[in-house]
Parts: sequence; structure tokens; C-alpha cells
Amino acid sequence: MARLILLAASPRVPAGLLSRDAWRALDAAERVHAADVTEPLPLALADDGIDVTALPEEGASARARALVTAARDADTIWIGSADGDPGLSDAVAAEVSRLDEAPEVEVLVGSWDVEGGRLLDAVTVMDRLRSPGGCAWVAAQDHATLAPFVLEEAQEVHEAIEAVVADPDDPQLREDLTDELGDLLFQVLFNARVAADHADAPFDVDDVAAALVDKLVRRNPHVFGDATAETLEEIEAQWQAIKAAERAGVEFP
Repeated sequence: MARLILLAASPRVPAGLLSRDAWRALDAAERVHAADVTEPLPLALADDGIDVTALPEEGASARARALVTAARDADTIWIGSADGDPGLSDAVAAEVSRLDEAPEVEVLVGSWDVEGGRLLDAVTVMDRLRSPGGCAWVAAQDHATLAPFVLEEAQEVHEAIEAVVADPDDPQLREDLTDELGDLLFQVLFNARVAADHADAPFDVDDVAAALVDKLVRRNPHVFGDATAETLEEIEAQWQAIKAAERAGVEFP
């Protein structure tokens, strides 16, 4: 009896960046299937000479039955879809449990989300809302109309932080802070996306992130450079001195 491998990979890392075990399994498999062979990972595998064929069955139960049937006489790999294939693993388990002789089933993680990977999802959602065919209200906004929301969301974050400080172990308050921080992040993404549409001086969320990284590195030379600042007072004084130098247009010593 052959094996059925359900290969799970993060859609937030470049397609093809898979673990060694995943590549070994792919090289050894006799059949490799995917729901959509035009998704990034199947395309990347095809570029590397791995034949990925579409499985026409729709629905978790029908797809599971087709995969288990294929794996009864040939090592088979299912390339997980970007949506995570809702219900497929349960359907495969149900299909296997009804058979007297069933293939071995393995879930193989081929890649993992990097820290901050969900930020990429947030950028993608923001772009979809702002693009043609998205949300008409979002498309109609500009910096002027968004400015009041930035103040409102910042105030709500402040109130949520105060509540958590007063009772740091209350899970509901911490959940509220998570939600409010997300609303404020949305305003950052929203204004950056609006700025990207400017005809003469556009910038985007990558420019915003790059400016932040540059500032953090520049203002923390005790971490990223050769400066020495050990106490909180020394670190604060150094930050203020660097900030003053930036405003004066001179280089910090």
C-alpha cells in the first residue's frame, strides 16, 4: 500500500522555498496533485520539473475520495491550496477509516509562516479594497477624509492600553487592545495605499516600513552600531540627541 502525503506550505513565503523533507517527498512521489495548477506553488514545482496535475473533483469529500483512491497503488502528494483546503483533512480521515486496507496518510509541513507574515495579508486585503472592483467607499477616501479616523483610532488605542495597564491579566481587555491596534494599523495601511495613487510623489507601505527601519537603526546605535548607552537615561538622551541632529540636518557624532 502506498502513501498519501498532504503537503502544507505557507502562501506567505516565496513559492518553492520548501523544507528538505518536502523536496525529498516530491522527488519520490509518483503522483502530485493540486486543486489549481496555476497557483504559485504548483507553478514553481512545475518549473523544477515536477509534474503537478489538477484534481477535477470539487468539495472536500469527493477530493478526499479521489486522493485516497490514487494513493492505494502509488505514492501521492496533495499540494495544499492557498485557502488551506477547508475540511479536506477531516474528509481524508473519514475516507481512510471506512477502508479495510487504506494508504498511510501523512501531513507534511513544507514551509512555515515567518514572523509578521500576516502583515502581508493585511497589505493584500487593503490593496484589494482600494483597487478597481473593490470597495467604492474605500476608493473614495483621501488623506483629508482619513485624518479624523486616525485621531479616533489612536484615542481608542490609548483607552484600551490604559484599561490593560489597570488590569493586565483580563483576557477580554487584552483582546480589545488587539482589536484596537488592528484598527490603527488599518489607518496606516489605508493612508499608505492612498499615497501610492498620488500622480507626482507616490509612496507605498514598503516606503513607510523602510523609513521606520532606517529610523530605528539610526536612533539605536548602541544596538546596531558602536555607541554605548546602558542606562535608560543614557538611551533616552542619545535618542533625543540623534533626533535633534536629524532636525538640524547634521550627522550625529
